Amino acid sequence: MPSPFRSLTPQQRHAFMASLLGWSLDAFDFFILVFCVSAIARDFRVKPSAVAEALFLTLAFRPVGAFLFGALADKYGRRPALMLNIACYSLFELACAFATSLHALYWLRALFGIAMGGEWGVGAALAFETLPAEGRGFFSGLLQEGYALGYLAAAAAYALLFPLFVHMHWHGHTVGWRGMFVVGAAPALLVFYIGWKVEESPVWRDRDKAKTGSAKLKLGSEIRRYAPTFIFLVLLMTCFNAFSHGTQDLYPTFLERDHGFSATLTGTVGIIYNIGALIGGILFGALSERFGRKRAIIAAALLALPVIPLYALSHSLYTVAVGAFLMQFMVQGAWGVVPAYLSELSPGPMRATFPGLAYQLGNLITSRNSVIQARAAERFGGYARVLAVTVLLVACCLALVTSLGRESRGTELTA
Repeated sequence: MPSPFRSLTPQQRHAFMASLLGWSLDAFDFFILVFCVSAIARDFRVKPSAVAEALFLTLAFRPVGAFLFGALADKYGRRPALMLNIACYSLFELACAFATSLHALYWLRALFGIAMGGEWGVGAALAFETLPAEGRGFFSGLLQEGYALGYLAAAAAYALLFPLFVHMHWHGHTVGWRGMFVVGAAPALLVFYIGWKVEESPVWRDRDKAKTGSAKLKLGSEIRRYAPTFIFLVLLMTCFNAFSHGTQDLYPTFLERDHGFSATLTGTVGIIYNIGALIGGILFGALSERFGRKRAIIAAALLALPVIPLYALSHSLYTVAVGAFLMQFMVQGAWGVVPAYLSELSPGPMRATFPGLAYQLGNLITSRNSVIQARAAERFGGYARVLAVTVLLVACCLALVTSLGRESRGTELTA
């Protein structure tokens, strides 16, 4: 194992694994819907853009979860809030399997979005308040790539299980995409691991012991106090979310609609580009420890530009796979710096609420991205040009906004 892991205590290792797995399985549940867009559209006899509204609702309601679960974590502790969070998103994921209409699915995905929105901020606070400052960039990259791990797991599950579910029947009905959401309930088992092995963040414990009645957290006043930083983080995360969701959410639909790939082939390409995402996130996260957070983000964003022709405009399976691999290498390379960067810029008393809320407000601003992309693709006869223009615009915007922020490498995370 890499040397950073050997330096961790058992408590630090379990806290990091809980945060990593919580984020990975959160992403796994989200991307199950991404892979099932075409199948759900066929089942409910609607266009893919109508199903993309469910993606919009998931993203739009994530700030509610960031606020609710972040506030719970800041008041009652990171560990219990994380356990409740994981139980909630697993339950709503399972409920999606029994949606009787597209509108019912909309409501369930909105509830799932609330639960999903809380996980990142709570998990990141637990991890970075427990881990040592040394190697924070490496752990940041690895933690963020729990997202790519979840996407990879969803791609593998779709490639292996969806063809089986298509031929399975329950009470006279085809299981199909619904079986994927039943599989998505598995993350609930993680709650038992956290309850058994994970301890509370030492920073939160110290702050809780020292807290007096007059020192209670007031969210509104704290946000106003740090308003410039908060506004910058929301703008930054708007660019980041446009970068990731704009290149990922409709890519499986692009492969099936524009290239005619089967579910198995689409899932296989998904595995390939998520391997690229994993490598990119860990590499750029580690590089940010040497060259700084800002330089690592800007480099990854700008290096995505020359990959556009392979990623969106090529025609053979092999060039598409290579382009997708390289694109997600850069996209998640930039994202690999985010957990450390946001944690370092966030004030101690609000470290579970502040970065998570900024992150999810960025999600809210870009939440209709997939709907806009799907409608544009339906209007212009394909997804290729839509994806290419998306990357060109958001990569440049991300590099520009990042250049306006301050460097934070090495900041101590205290209460």
